[in-house]
Amino acid sequence: MNRKPIIGVIGGGFCTTEISEIAEKVGEKIAEKGAILICGGLGGVMEAACKGAKNKNGITIGILPGNDINDANPYVDFPVATGMGFARNIIIVWTAQCLIAINGKYGTLSEIAYALAFNKPVVGLKTHKIEGNLIEARSPEDAVELAFKMIKI
Repeated sequence: MNRKPIIGVIGGGFCTTEISEIAEKVGEKIAEKGAILICGGLGGVMEAACKGAKNKNGITIGILPGNDINDANPYVDFPVATGMGFARNIIIVWTAQCLIAINGKYGTLSEIAYALAFNKPVVGLKTHKIEGNLIEARSPEDAVELAFKMIKI
């Protein structure tokens, strides 16, 4: 069966305008390449990436930490309420074939750590520096190109 690739976008629930613009461009590029975007479904980087994907008619999934699908940002097509708090990060990581980390703090760091522990490739844009394991991208376009090179379709 041919499935669309699933790319995870992870990052902070709050972010600057610069980071929001980067995340939106990443979302656009993911949609343009025909992949599904999965994220935590809330604000900040997650909302900007989903907005970008929707700008290009992409598909978005939000794995929410709480119990209410109405907490999802307005650009999430498929909200999944987990009631699991940060533990929902594992669902995002296991579902994505590759993750793109954009900025973020400790929640993003936990997702990066899970991804690396589970041997999932991670591309980083203005995020945590992890020697030898996280591939740094120069731009949103570069991040998406790197992600597609690392997944098995």
